[in-house]
Amino acid sequence: MIRIENVSLRIRATPILRDINLTIPKGGVVALIGPNGAGKSSLLSLIARLRPLQQGTIHIDGLPVDRTPGPELARVVAILRQDSTVASRLKVRELVGFGRFPHGRGRLTAADLEIVDQALARFDLTDLADRFLETLSGGQRQRALVAMAFAQDTDYLLLDEPLNNLDMHHARELMRSLRAIADTRARTMVIVLHDVNQASAYADRIVAMQNGRIIADAAPLDLLTPDTLETVFGFRMRVEIIAGKPFVLHHL
Repeated sequence: MIRIENVSLRIRATPILRDINLTIPKGGVVALIGPNGAGKSSLLSLIARLRPLQQGTIHIDGLPVDRTPGPELARVVAILRQDSTVASRLKVRELVGFGRFPHGRGRLTAADLEIVDQALARFDLTDLADRFLETLSGGQRQRALVAMAFAQDTDYLLLDEPLNNLDMHHARELMRSLRAIADTRARTMVIVLHDVNQASAYADRIVAMQNGRIIADAAPLDLLTPDTLETVFGFRMRVEIIAGKPFVLHHL
């Protein structure tokens, strides 16, 4: 369980997060949605201790993120940052292997190599394993970064806009893979998504943020309504129910 209590964040004099209280039970997929600047990425950074806590507390399975040793925390939670950059002369297999660093400090065992192979296969990268990152498309590189985070083999996986650079086919396949991992391995996915329809299709729960606050927190069918969407994004949208799920026709 991730428990966030009374968390606020300022950068210089600018408030970024304001009194966030949120509990995410273990298992399943939670989507964070909201306009640019809502605080979604900052919240993920605090959960993963990429930023120091200024106010409030965050616990993951009872571990205080601000006081837990880094190697121990890295075996519990992994994060894919929106702005992840890697050396172009790495091969895909080497990049994915970095996900095993918290477990062996760079010394890959046979078990580690098996997990790397599984991650490559899971994200359709086996045929690209020996390619240098500089030869990949943006979408292929994005899938390799997701595979690296997955290879860390943690109970909690935080993904900040993982669909960046992916075409429709690979975005769908990635979300299907993440959904399957959550279901078959009892993993917890917290995913920042700009596509509210991907959130509707694959998330158990959506947390909507605006201006550093949580505006709504509910199942997709309850949250994706014209009234709530207008409150969060500032304009009214048509919502249709298809196969029991709400889909937002925001282009119309």
